[in-house]
Amino acid sequence: MILLVILIPFIAAALSVWLPFRNRKSWEIFLESAVTLNSILVWYLLLHHSGNTFLLAHFTGNLSVSFRVDGPGMVFSGLVSALWPLATLYAFEYMTKEEHEKIFFLFYTMTYGVTLGIALAANLLTMYFFYELLTLVTVPLVMHTLTREAILASRKYLYYSLGGAAFAFIGLIMIIVYGRSTDFVLGGVLDLAKIGDRTNVLRFIYVLAFMGFGVKAAVCPFNSWLPQAGVAPTPVTALLHAVAVVKSGAFAIIRLTYYSFGTDFLRGTWAQTFVMLVTMFTIVYGCSRAVKETHLKRRLAYSTISNLSYILFGATLMTPLGMTAALLHLVFHAVMKIASFFCAGAIIHQTDRYYVHELDGMGYKMPCVFGVFTVSALALMGVPGLAGFISKWNLASAALESGSTVACFGIVCLLISALLTAIYMLTVVVRAFFPGRDFDYGTLSGVKDPNWMMLVPLFIFAFFIVLFGLYSQPLADFLYAVAIGL
Repeated sequence: MILLVILIPFIAAALSVWLPFRNRKSWEIFLESAVTLNSILVWYLLLHHSGNTFLLAHFTGNLSVSFRVDGPGMVFSGLVSALWPLATLYAFEYMTKEEHEKIFFLFYTMTYGVTLGIALAANLLTMYFFYELLTLVTVPLVMHTLTREAILASRKYLYYSLGGAAFAFIGLIMIIVYGRSTDFVLGGVLDLAKIGDRTNVLRFIYVLAFMGFGVKAAVCPFNSWLPQAGVAPTPVTALLHAVAVVKSGAFAIIRLTYYSFGTDFLRGTWAQTFVMLVTMFTIVYGCSRAVKETHLKRRLAYSTISNLSYILFGATLMTPLGMTAALLHLVFHAVMKIASFFCAGAIIHQTDRYYVHELDGMGYKMPCVFGVFTVSALALMGVPGLAGFISKWNLASAALESGSTVACFGIVCLLISALLTAIYMLTVVVRAFFPGRDFDYGTLSGVKDPNWMMLVPLFIFAFFIVLFGLYSQPLADFLYAVAIGL
């Protein structure tokens, strides 16, 4: 079944283009049913997996394409499969104003299968293969509108991604040469007898691989592709920024750190300090740029840059609590950010307005959209009672528990980020609901909330933002069990 859930999105994507559907509604029902069925199968697989490895192809030595359900794979594949049907439903309404819908949904649905391949990979080689494939299937999505800006953005995304993959490939080669296998094993697979006196060389290679996978996770200085990719349709940018691409980069770094090189080999070394400082700088940099940015989607893109490094900061603590906090923020940020991006997409779809200063008074005309946006804004700030507070609290606690002076300075970065997040998110909310006494609401005639296909996903995301904020302990306990190998 593990191969089936990866293949179904590819098959459904191909059939959605080739089958002669009677009308658009039947085509939508087919795609939504296929995606939903696949998500149900993924969850069935996660709840009934045996832990065995499925070998698809063996090359030579310990090199193979294999799949397995383990702790991190359960987290990432569960997250992706939960969000994708809702994202597809939202995309149907959004894409009514766009051209070449079938080509869009061809690559959009294929991306689901590729992302599951990354999540369920049993070894570094398999993950790397699907990681590269993810670039190839998402480039057409970024350039979908075929405007000059979209083509330039897709080129930049492609160049950055291929460059990052080249650095990550060096890490793969080193694991092949100096590891007992390429399989993902908590604690790492490096063979110290093979390494000898090359420990610093291997740590340098880890840093290169970290930065390589970090391109998709938008670490500084390799993050400029992400705001530029905002020219793509909002369903694409939501997946780029919340689920598929950027989370694949963060997920790959967690795999690389905990399951390939191993924390015992890295903890307390210059390599750990370097990558931790990179994440801390990126946290503050992303928020600072978001405060300055006036384009709504690009503002959210810089917010993503900052929040992704929250995840990486937790990962670079290289402790079970650090990994737990990283996985918590990986899940919670996906829900918070996809909600805010879908709100931005709904605004654009209904009004064709892209800039923050154009949103004055719209909270009264689109109360549902801006209500959900307010919830996601407060959660991203870390307001108690919402999901963002839980993951940020766990990150700070893990940093204190690590006993590292550098990690404690990271808590300062988290506090600075919380302040700046309040500024750039609440600016939108205040403008929408408090435009001033002299504001002319006649300029907003005809503006209203979108239909149910857009609103239902938004309400579901808002519900889970609150639910995770009030009742997250079972999930936190599960993620801690994952972090310690249970």
